[in-house]
Amino acid sequence: MNFWQNKRVVVTGGAGFLGRVVVCLLEKKNCREIFVPRKADFDLCQMGAIKRLLDKVQPDIIIHLAAVVGGIGANWKNPGKFFYDNLMMGVQLMEQSRLHGVKKFVAIGTICSYPKYTKIPFKEKDLWKGYPEETNAPYGLAKKMLLVQAQSYRQQYGFNAIYLLPVNLYGPGDNFSPETSHVIPAIIKKCFDAKRSGETSIIVWGTGKPTREFLYVDDAARAIIIAAEKYNKPDPLNIGTGTEISIRDLVKLIVKMTGFKGKVAWETSKPDGQPRRRLDVSRIKKEIGFTARVSLQEGLRRTIHWYRKGICKKIK
Repeated sequence: MNFWQNKRVVVTGGAGFLGRVVVCLLEKKNCREIFVPRKADFDLCQMGAIKRLLDKVQPDIIIHLAAVVGGIGANWKNPGKFFYDNLMMGVQLMEQSRLHGVKKFVAIGTICSYPKYTKIPFKEKDLWKGYPEETNAPYGLAKKMLLVQAQSYRQQYGFNAIYLLPVNLYGPGDNFSPETSHVIPAIIKKCFDAKRSGETSIIVWGTGKPTREFLYVDDAARAIIIAAEKYNKPDPLNIGTGTEISIRDLVKLIVKMTGFKGKVAWETSKPDGQPRRRLDVSRIKKEIGFTARVSLQEGLRRTIHWYRKGICKKIK
């Protein structure tokens, strides 16, 4: 608890899905000076805005969660934007943090940085053994450059930057936009929309064969906070559960839990994305003692309950 008490902390993306949970957890840990930059005031793609932010706040720690991100469809449509915005935000923010004397920089990477055909389970040492899956490679590579930068800066300048690799996140407060959401919120929304409109089927991209690993947002936030407190090494850390589920089985589970009685039509002309994803989480357990607490079924139950309550409020 005392670690955070006298720290000034900037949480980029702190108003977002993961960021809100991280900020809430920091507050519970008696962190009294938390600053969440908003894009309208501090566009982190602009060097001048970053300098203004650091001059104003003079943070001890930066937790860099901000990202331009989306599901397969959004990555497919915006490869240039996803590459440029994520690269500029991260690279410039870390450089200016070094120059402004920030004591610790927590960089959040992405599972999309791993090679398309990584051996299961994904080990951190496998990050450079191939090219990422094509639909999200620009995003994944932009975020992976933060690992290169963090390790280079530690070596040359002694800058304490760490790099964390959370797997696919989900939970209450997720992005449910049809254009940019990931698979879990997308399917939940499809099921509820179909129920309300009386549709007898929903359409899902791909074949359903790929597997994915999912981490409940509260678990991800807890891992990030513990790593910020305890981890000070150049090696990246996977954050996940170490379990996987096929997209087909995931959709079946969500359909059952939402009470949708119709059929699922698979749009096989659409991309599947990476064939399999499952992380080796042994390093993070060894280094900081983290293990995920919320099972997929329990996390889905909480997420669906939250979404259903939101729908009921809108109807009223």
